[in-house]
Amino acid sequence: MCLAVPHQIKTLLDEHRAIAMAGSVQVEIRTDLLESVVIGDTVLVHAGFAIEKLEPNESAELQILWDEIYRYAGQDLEA
Repeated sequence: MCLAVPHQIKTLLDEHRAIAMAGSVQVEIRTDLLESVVIGDTVLVHAGFAIEKLEPNESAELQILWDEIYRYAGQDLEA
């Protein structure tokens, strides 16, 4: 089983790399596995690779679930 975390694309570094954020955590990710990404897209990231681009409605629903997970764990995603 793997865990993929939603990240929002903030900066495109080149054709295959981007800076993305999950909450307040910023990371460099690979985008090789996706046809295209643009700034503002939400993608699922596993092991440093964007593996799926989410539609806006999917992204909003998933964010609600992640907020609940962090709240349950006693952490604030934005902290």
